[in-house]
Amino acid sequence: MTTTSPVDTPTRLDPAYQALWTLRLGFAALPILFGLDKFAHVLTDDWTKYLAPGINDLIPGSAADAMHLVGIVEVVAGVVVLVAPRIGGPLVAAWLAGIIVNLLMVGGYGDVALRDFGLMVAAITLSRLAWGLPGGLVGGSSGQA
Repeated sequence: MTTTSPVDTPTRLDPAYQALWTLRLGFAALPILFGLDKFAHVLTDDWTKYLAPGINDLIPGSAADAMHLVGIVEVVAGVVVLVAPRIGGPLVAAWLAGIIVNLLMVGGYGDVALRDFGLMVAAITLSRLAWGLPGGLVGGSSGQA
């Protein structure tokens, strides 16, 4: 006779399951919204002010072109988090690490870099939860009410 522990079969009432889905939905929605705003300019009218000149010099085209590319990457990262958080969590964490380095190179955005460090830690936590709970790889509707 085989028994299963609550960790093996999480329910929607399980705090770890709820934490996984809260982080998963948040780290799917936020990159997608920030990525789309690189084109819509609702949150800020000039995303290029956040791009370090040294980084801009490495990327072909204008700073606006670079930020459009950033927007595309952010939308893709958000979708990956939603579909496969075990992969998406580290992807977003690495992306945030790059943003932190870029912001520190720009200067004057240490507060934003520190906030992004907290988000990076949360993205790593998402990945750990996804690896620890069933359904964390793809889809993830294995929990029962």
